Amino acid sequence: MKQLFHFSEESAIKVFVPRVKENRRDMPPVVWAIDDRHEFTFYFPRECPRIVYTRTNDMTEEDNSKFFGLTNSDIIITVETDWYERMMNTTTYRYRMPADSFQLFDRTAGYYISTQTIVPEEVEPLNNLVDRLISLNIEVRFTPNLYPLRNAILSSSITDFGIHKFANAMSET
Repeated sequence: MKQLFHFSEESAIKVFVPRVKENRRDMPPVVWAIDDRHEFTFYFPRECPRIVYTRTNDMTEEDNSKFFGLTNSDIIITVETDWYERMMNTTTYRYRMPADSFQLFDRTAGYYISTQTIVPEEVEPLNNLVDRLISLNIEVRFTPNLYPLRNAILSSSITDFGIHKFANAMSET
């Protein structure tokens, strides 16, 4: 059975109450979780802007070369340089959630939702977030500004990507 998690910088959440998410005001109140296959996308400080993209067979050869040409990793995560120190010093907490309370919301991203109040099964602190990503053969890149990468990905053949907390990215220059 798939394991589901919720990530937070808060260490002592006893109950997760459904709520409306800021960027999903069209949805009813829910509790969010992510599956174990995609949990690495949350090995970051909560507000950290980042772009995650994965090599797939349906990419053009040109885009494969452009985005993955100098790596043998199939997953690349790029973060703005200003977030490096926070990444190195942040402890995030992984809450294991009861999977039977959730329904699949987005298969590509691994997101699940529940309209029920949820009591987590356990909580585990996660440190050394960059090391955790590297141990999964994920290439971690840092850049002064995410806008050029975001614009390139949005006009590419890459279909498996996530642009997280982009409102917190540096302004386009």
